[in-house]
Amino acid sequence: MRRKGRVQGLHDHRAYTAAIMTGTGTGEPGDGRPGDGKSAVRHGHGEAAPAAHAAGRAPAGRSGPATHAGHGAHAPRKSSVTWSMAASATLHCLTGCAVGEVLGMLIGAAFAWPALPTAVLAIALAFLFGYSLTVLGLRRARLGLRRTVRLALAADTLSIAVMELVDNGVLLLVPGAFDAEPADLLFWGGLAFSLLVAFAVTTPVNKWLIGRGRGHAVIHGHH
Repeated sequence: MRRKGRVQGLHDHRAYTAAIMTGTGTGEPGDGRPGDGKSAVRHGHGEAAPAAHAAGRAPAGRSGPATHAGHGAHAPRKSSVTWSMAASATLHCLTGCAVGEVLGMLIGAAFAWPALPTAVLAIALAFLFGYSLTVLGLRRARLGLRRTVRLALAADTLSIAVMELVDNGVLLLVPGAFDAEPADLLFWGGLAFSLLVAFAVTTPVNKWLIGRGRGHAVIHGHH
């Protein structure tokens, strides 16, 4: 009798579980009558659970379409680089280059050097003064010397190289420009014209560099 009672109890438990899972019982063991399904809703089963889950938020760690839409709406846009920004970067480069160019030309004229050594000295001094202006600005921002030098090289090298190539190329095309004396109008006029052409050519190059996160873009946050 005891064993029979255990078997009957096991059958009742299984029937109770089935009723709860399917929502066809009232929640009492052994009761096979149709119920109202409240106990099934309480245990997270039945028709109400999917509806409640659909109406709720997405589980933690997952993202639905609405979540992705929200992220897309707040995604930052890449700001366009203006000609004013490019011209400002080029003017900064031009200042150092002009100082080096003038000093190199004056030294070459003072020692009566021919065009080639005068041009080499002018280019070397243009790079030196161009880098120096950037280094001084970055040092004011309290950056370390090693990092400052790396940033200056990354920011100015290509810009100065283009400017010096154009500048000295124009001077070589102007007859007598490298042989002119500082007292001659050709000396200053040729130098000013070559720097103006170099500025016009280098500005689009700097705009292209900044737009790709290179050139003066690498030091923009340290100004």
